[in-house]
Amino acid sequence: MTLYEKIGGEPAVNAAVDIFYRKVLDDKILAPMFAGVDMTAQNKKQRAFFTLLFRAEAVGVSEYMRKAHAHLVEEKGLSDIHFDAVANHLNETLRELAVPEDLTAQIMSAAASLRNAVLNR
Repeated sequence: MTLYEKIGGEPAVNAAVDIFYRKVLDDKILAPMFAGVDMTAQNKKQRAFFTLLFRAEAVGVSEYMRKAHAHLVEEKGLSDIHFDAVANHLNETLRELAVPEDLTAQIMSAAASLRNAVLNR
C-alpha cells in the first residue's frame, strides 16, 4: 500500500492542499511569493505533485522543483526562512487532518529532502 493510499487518497490530498494553501496565503512571510499567481492552477499543480510524490512516482522531482522555484530564488529571495515556514504549514496541515505520526514523518522527510532543490543550491 502506498503512502497515498494510507493517507486516504484523492480526498485527503485535496483537503491537505486546501488547508495548506490557506495557511500559506495567510502567512505574511509567504504571501508575497504568491503575488500574481493563479491559485486555481497552483492548487491543481500541488494536488498532482502530492499525488505523484505520495505514490512514489515522482521521477525527477528534484530537478522539477529546482526549475519551478528558480525564479522565486532569483526574483523574490526565496530562502531557508521561507522553506521552513512552508514546512511548518505542511506539518500543521497534516496534524490538523489527523495524519498518523509515522506517515507525517515520512511526508516531512520527503519535503526536507527537497530543500536544496527548491532553494536552487
